Amino acid sequence: MSGIKIRNLSYQYPTGSDEVLHHINLDIESGKLYALVGVNGGGKTTLCNVIRGFIPHFYKGDLSGEVLIDGKDVRTWDPSELAEKVGFVFQNPFTQISGVKETVFNEIAFGLENLGVEVSIIKKKVQDIIMLFGIEYMQHKNPNELSGGQKQRVALASILVMEPDILVIDEPTSQLDPQGTEEIFKAIDIMKKKGKTIILVEHKMELIAEYADFVIVLQDGQIMKQGRTEEVLSDENTEQYGMELTRYTQLNIEMRKHNMNTDRIPITEKDSIETIKKLILQGVKQ
Repeated sequence: MSGIKIRNLSYQYPTGSDEVLHHINLDIESGKLYALVGVNGGGKTTLCNVIRGFIPHFYKGDLSGEVLIDGKDVRTWDPSELAEKVGFVFQNPFTQISGVKETVFNEIAFGLENLGVEVSIIKKKVQDIIMLFGIEYMQHKNPNELSGGQKQRVALASILVMEPDILVIDEPTSQLDPQGTEEIFKAIDIMKKKGKTIILVEHKMELIAEYADFVIVLQDGQIMKQGRTEEVLSDENTEQYGMELTRYTQLNIEMRKHNMNTDRIPITEKDSIETIKKLILQGVKQ
């Protein structure tokens, strides 16, 4: 299991005049899902690039502080070894599909082939992932002919089949319709249940509220707020950083303004329904 410790991290791109990350301090616990949220340009993708080693191995610039993965600084990791440890899923699934494989099965196998894994082991691993993701029906289809949501599921499966301990997923649903979005979050939930450490950049707050264990709010390259999902997303002050609370939280806050007080502020649909039921029962008893 992999944990990440970030201490006093700052970074400036080689062509930039200002730091894009300022004194970041984070402890990312193994096996948990962390949502990185905030307005565009806040530093979320840059932080992801540091965690996956693109900074400083490919993007240079001025990096200070520590980023420790399994106790080892990201600067001292061999890039190929780090790529096996940290899987990355792009925002656009069209850029992650190799374009050289004619079936989904072979597309998912592509990364393992590059690692020199034995053919018999590749076949077993790919079949297991296909079953896990419930995509047996598309395994013989051409990946270039799939929908955006289907391609993103294949992209996730292609990364997970290589069994990285850490997954960095950058806005995987930004180009998907509601059905595609739901499919991707089901796949992310599968990975979470397998004990993967997941860092997810996402804007859909209802889904973050349902799936994330922790939320980190970035603005202007700084962490403005972090904590357990319920704590961050039930706090009205979170909105000052350009974030919208879930519609269920907003409803409950309005209820409180009309003296309909509850013991806690819900952040999900399920919690909201339970909270309102309790409120109604209390009113009946009175």
